[in-house]
Amino acid sequence: MEIKMHVGNLALSTTEADLRRYFSRAGDVTSVNLKQDQDSGQSSGFASVTLDTQSEAQEVITRFHASFLAGSRLNVTLAKAKPAAGGYQSQLGAFSAAGHGPPKANPAHPRAAPGGYKSRLSAYGAGSPPPQPRRRGRNQRH
Repeated sequence: MEIKMHVGNLALSTTEADLRRYFSRAGDVTSVNLKQDQDSGQSSGFASVTLDTQSEAQEVITRFHASFLAGSRLNVTLAKAKPAAGGYQSQLGAFSAAGHGPPKANPAHPRAAPGGYKSRLSAYGAGSPPPQPRRRGRNQRH
Protein backbone atom coordinates (compact mmCIF):
# COMPACT_ATOMS: atom_id res chain seq x y z
CA MET A 1 0.00 0.00 0.00
CA GLU A 2 1.46 3.36 -0.99
CA ILE A 3 1.81 5.99 1.71
CA LYS A 4 1.80 9.69 0.85
CA MET A 5 3.99 12.09 2.83
CA HIS A 6 3.74 15.87 3.02
CA VAL A 7 7.07 17.69 2.95
CA GLY A 8 6.96 21.37 3.86
CA ASN A 9 9.36 24.27 4.32
CA LEU A 10 11.39 23.40 1.24
CA ALA A 11 13.95 25.79 -0.20
CA LEU A 12 12.71 27.42 -3.39
CA SER A 13 15.68 25.97 -5.26
CA THR A 14 14.75 22.35 -4.39
CA THR A 15 13.80 20.14 -7.35
CA GLU A 16 11.88 16.86 -7.62
CA ALA A 17 15.15 15.05 -8.39
CA ASP A 18 16.68 16.45 -5.17
CA LEU A 19 13.72 15.17 -3.14
CA ARG A 20 13.73 11.74 -4.80
CA ARG A 21 17.48 11.35 -4.15
CA TYR A 22 17.17 12.58 -0.54
CA PHE A 23 14.24 10.38 0.52
CA SER A 24 15.38 7.27 -1.37
CA ARG A 25 17.99 6.81 1.39
CA ALA A 26 15.13 5.61 3.66
CA GLY A 27 12.97 3.68 1.21
CA ASP A 28 11.63 3.21 -2.29
CA VAL A 29 10.18 6.53 -3.50
CA THR A 30 7.24 5.84 -5.82
CA SER A 31 6.53 9.44 -6.82
CA VAL A 32 7.43 13.04 -6.02
CA ASN A 33 5.09 15.95 -6.74
CA LEU A 34 6.70 19.34 -6.10
CA LYS A 35 4.04 22.06 -5.99
CA GLN A 36 4.89 25.07 -8.12
CA ASP A 37 3.47 28.55 -8.58
CA GLN A 38 1.39 28.60 -11.76
CA ASP A 39 2.55 32.05 -12.83
CA SER A 40 6.27 31.94 -12.13
CA GLY A 41 6.91 28.18 -12.21
CA GLN A 42 8.94 28.54 -9.01
CA SER A 43 8.62 26.05 -6.14
CA SER A 44 5.87 26.82 -3.61
CA GLY A 45 7.93 25.33 -0.78
CA PHE A 46 6.10 22.02 -0.31
CA ALA A 47 5.78 18.65 -2.00
CA SER A 48 4.12 15.25 -1.80
CA VAL A 49 6.35 12.20 -1.66
CA THR A 50 4.84 8.72 -2.05
CA LEU A 51 6.55 5.67 -0.53
CA ASP A 52 5.82 1.95 -0.87
CA THR A 53 5.16 0.91 2.73
CA GLN A 54 4.11 2.27 6.11
CA SER A 55 7.45 1.23 7.65
CA GLU A 56 9.35 3.25 5.03
CA ALA A 57 7.11 6.24 5.74
CA GLN A 58 7.85 6.00 9.47
CA GLU A 59 11.57 5.72 8.68
CA VAL A 60 11.38 8.89 6.56
CA ILE A 61 9.63 10.79 9.37
CA THR A 62 12.14 9.56 11.95
CA ARG A 63 15.21 10.36 9.85
CA PHE A 64 14.20 13.47 7.94
CA HIS A 65 11.68 15.48 9.99
CA ALA A 66 13.47 18.66 11.15
CA SER A 67 16.53 17.79 9.06
CA PHE A 68 18.11 20.28 6.66
CA LEU A 69 17.95 20.15 2.87
CA ALA A 70 19.39 23.02 0.80
CA GLY A 71 19.56 25.21 3.90
CA SER A 72 15.92 24.74 4.99
CA ARG A 73 14.65 22.73 7.96
CA LEU A 74 12.13 20.22 6.59
CA ASN A 75 8.69 19.49 8.02
CA VAL A 76 7.87 15.86 7.11
CA THR A 77 4.46 14.41 8.05
CA LEU A 78 1.97 11.84 6.82
CA ALA A 79 -0.41 13.44 4.34
CA LYS A 80 -3.98 13.81 5.52
CA ALA A 81 -6.63 11.84 3.66
CA LYS A 82 -8.76 13.94 1.34
CA PRO A 83 -12.46 14.17 2.19
CA ALA A 84 -14.93 12.47 -0.12
CA ALA A 85 -15.59 14.34 -3.35
CA GLY A 86 -18.66 16.54 -3.39
CA GLY A 87 -18.03 18.41 -0.15
CA TYR A 88 -20.82 19.48 2.15
CA GLN A 89 -23.70 18.65 -0.17
CA SER A 90 -22.61 15.02 -0.56
CA GLN A 91 -22.44 14.68 3.22
CA LEU A 92 -26.10 15.71 3.43
CA GLY A 93 -26.99 12.66 1.37
CA ALA A 94 -26.42 10.54 4.47
CA PHE A 95 -29.55 12.08 5.99
CA SER A 96 -31.91 11.39 3.10
CA ALA A 97 -33.46 8.10 2.11
CA ALA A 98 -31.19 5.96 -0.04
CA GLY A 99 -31.35 6.90 -3.68
CA HIS A 100 -33.65 9.85 -3.06
CA GLY A 101 -32.17 13.25 -3.64
CA PRO A 102 -33.92 16.55 -4.05
CA PRO A 103 -36.74 16.56 -6.60
CA LYS A 104 -35.65 17.21 -10.16
CA ALA A 105 -37.05 20.12 -12.16
CA ASN A 106 -39.57 18.97 -14.74
CA PRO A 107 -39.93 21.40 -17.66
CA ALA A 108 -43.35 19.93 -18.51
CA HIS A 109 -44.69 20.96 -15.07
CA PRO A 110 -43.19 24.28 -13.99
CA ARG A 111 -43.59 25.21 -10.33
CA ALA A 112 -44.47 28.85 -10.87
CA ALA A 113 -48.13 29.66 -11.31
CA PRO A 114 -49.14 31.38 -14.54
CA GLY A 115 -48.63 35.11 -14.21
CA GLY A 116 -45.65 34.73 -11.88
CA TYR A 117 -45.32 36.22 -8.42
CA LYS A 118 -47.48 39.28 -9.20
CA SER A 119 -50.62 37.18 -9.51
CA ARG A 120 -49.96 35.57 -6.12
CA LEU A 121 -49.30 38.95 -4.47
CA SER A 122 -52.50 40.48 -5.80
CA ALA A 123 -54.38 38.65 -3.03
CA TYR A 124 -52.81 41.13 -0.58
CA GLY A 125 -54.04 44.23 -2.38
CA ALA A 126 -52.40 46.74 -4.66
CA GLY A 127 -50.31 48.28 -1.90
CA SER A 128 -49.14 51.85 -1.71
CA PRO A 129 -47.23 53.62 -4.47
CA PRO A 130 -43.48 53.95 -4.00
CA PRO A 131 -42.39 57.01 -1.99
CA GLN A 132 -41.46 60.12 -3.94
CA PRO A 133 -38.13 61.83 -3.29
CA ARG A 134 -38.35 64.84 -1.01
CA ARG A 135 -37.84 68.20 -2.61
CA ARG A 136 -35.29 70.34 -0.89
CA GLY A 137 -35.99 73.95 -0.28
CA ARG A 138 -33.83 76.73 -1.56
CA ASN A 139 -32.03 77.37 1.73
CA GLN A 140 -31.34 73.73 2.68
CA ARG A 141 -27.88 72.17 2.32
CA HIS A 142 -27.35 69.58 -0.33
